[in-house]
Amino acid sequence: MTDFTRSDRVAVQLRKEIAVLVHKAVRDHALPSASVSDVEVTRDLDLAKVYVTTLVSEQSGAAVKALNEMAFEFRCELWRTLKLRRAPAGSCLYDDSA
Repeated sequence: MTDFTRSDRVAVQLRKEIAVLVHKAVRDHALPSASVSDVEVTRDLDLAKVYVTTLVSEQSGAAVKALNEMAFEFRCELWRTLKLRRAPAGSCLYDDSA
């Protein structure tokens, strides 16, 4: 049986919520199609790395740049929806493992 730490549980919840926010941002701001593949959170819950993939790999740079520019908005929305004392500061990175 595997024990999950609080940071693991928060990362799973963040992944779900950020995926919704990214989908909405792609639709509302005409960004290249992107989806969240993984989220890693530090143990102190201060920082989060959000890994995204795109359908067209040539558009990955534009998608990651646009999502990083919206990171503060995402953080505010996550703070409201997840009821965390502090939402982790996040940065988007392209996941090229696929």
